[in-house]
Amino acid sequence: MKGFFNRLIIIDVTDQTTRVEKIDDMVIKKFMGGKGLATHLLLEHNPPRVDPLAPENHLIVGLGPLTDSPVYGSCRYGVFSKSPLTGCYAESYSGGRAAVSISRTGYDFILIKGASPDPVWIEVSDKHVIFHDAADLWGKDTYETEDKVKALCGKKGSTALVIGPAGENLVKFAVIENDYWRSAGRTGMGTVLGSKNIKAVVFHGEQKRAFHDPEAMKQYSKKMIKELNRHPATETYRNQGTPVMVAGLNNAGAFPAKYWSKGSCSHFEKIGAQSMKDHLGARPRSCKTCFMGCGKYVTVQEGRHKGLSLEGPEYETIYAFGGLCMVESIEEIVWLNDICDRLGMDTITAGNLAGLTIEASRLGKIPEKYEYGDADAIADLLFKTARREGLGGLIADGIRSASREMDMADMAVHVKGLEPAGYDPRALKGMALAYAVSPRGACHLRSTFYKPELAGMINPRQIDGKAELFLDFEDRCTLFDTMILCRFYRDFYPWEELQTLFFMATGISMSKEDLRLLASGITDLTRKFNLREGVTAEDDFLPKRLLTQKLDNGNGITSGELTQLVQDYYRLRGWDKNGIPA
Repeated sequence: MKGFFNRLIIIDVTDQTTRVEKIDDMVIKKFMGGKGLATHLLLEHNPPRVDPLAPENHLIVGLGPLTDSPVYGSCRYGVFSKSPLTGCYAESYSGGRAAVSISRTGYDFILIKGASPDPVWIEVSDKHVIFHDAADLWGKDTYETEDKVKALCGKKGSTALVIGPAGENLVKFAVIENDYWRSAGRTGMGTVLGSKNIKAVVFHGEQKRAFHDPEAMKQYSKKMIKELNRHPATETYRNQGTPVMVAGLNNAGAFPAKYWSKGSCSHFEKIGAQSMKDHLGARPRSCKTCFMGCGKYVTVQEGRHKGLSLEGPEYETIYAFGGLCMVESIEEIVWLNDICDRLGMDTITAGNLAGLTIEASRLGKIPEKYEYGDADAIADLLFKTARREGLGGLIADGIRSASREMDMADMAVHVKGLEPAGYDPRALKGMALAYAVSPRGACHLRSTFYKPELAGMINPRQIDGKAELFLDFEDRCTLFDTMILCRFYRDFYPWEELQTLFFMATGISMSKEDLRLLASGITDLTRKFNLREGVTAEDDFLPKRLLTQKLDNGNGITSGELTQLVQDYYRLRGWDKNGIPA
């Protein structure tokens, strides 16, 4: 089928064997690649209620029908599994340049099963799969690992997906990284690789997928860059990146601070986009096939971290360490970002857990001493977590377990074991619904509903009728994940453009209603996966603290309001009152 190789490779790490399976056109037409087909494969291959760290838990690297095309925003890959952090559906996506190298192997999906008795790194090409000894790589950070395996592979254009010490030690929020600073960050996908004793997977090849109308794709992309290269959204991302959100969320009273006790902080200007430009010389960096350049390459100009360079920090990292942990220096946040990248840990979860630990210390729940704003203490906690040393051993198991052990369960902020991103749902009530019903836990990206609430498309405090607009955003985001497109192209790819993209890639003509039905079916599929793993309607809720404690600015959301939002959502999805699809 056009836009696909129709090929799945299954790699068994236990006995170091592989087999290739053909993916039938009818299956592709039903699920359309990316999230849709990956979820189908998980339901088909994963045993129900499997331990996420068991060899039988599969990890799937997947692509969409636009991968390795000239379409802007298409250079992304997805990773899918059962999460070690939450115990439910796991999906994570990453940009950079890796998706092209993965595609050149000639496979749409790579399914990894089993576990190696000894550390390995795997080389996947269009000609072979080779298992290499990784004993000498074990313990190395992500940057060194990536450099080493690409050099050992010796193939021009190769890309490596790697884990750091956190993944090796089964820290439950370990990430998979590529291109140094690009991460499949949430839900512990690096942990799953670590449980299989896989340090890295390197991809290279020469296969090109055939598209229905490649010439139309080229002309479409030329038209896009001509019309949108100077669009206000493009200019904002290029000049300021995601850190522009610091000021916006702070002004809206929705910037989580001091571990979810406040909706703003007085030092926001010190850690925002302008500060990064003024003090770090932030300049834009793009993924392949992207004209936005939302990534910000920075270099610390002075002080104890002088010379430290990286791509970042993104808004979510700034919120996690600068907001929740009250670190007031952008240079110190860059340092903490670098530590997490090298160790291979999700910055959102790491910052949330550091904030919870600070609160536990202040309340006398733990003997260790931590204070807000103390970057050195936070850094020490990050290293201890990656090594599972002392208190770090508790933190490494995630917020549900750590909060119980520290007697902080009533203070802990998470949904299904995943902490929210930097959009306080007490100020943006649509985000309360987003966090509650996201299949992977408190996720902002499954709907990006902060966008219409901040932009004035809908009143942030509105409850009645909100779920209708929410479904429109969630369905379109689901299609983005099925095609595996960058979220930041959401302003440029409304429904009509998605129809055009599908047709150019596959030759399949789909109406807006067809696309909605496709997205709705995929949402039902992820729900069925979670129901099978024990998720219930009771899990589609916010922690009690967010429902009972108002922000210092008076914003809040009640249990009754959230119940209405969730029940409206169930009804519109065609699910019963217990969240079970028809």
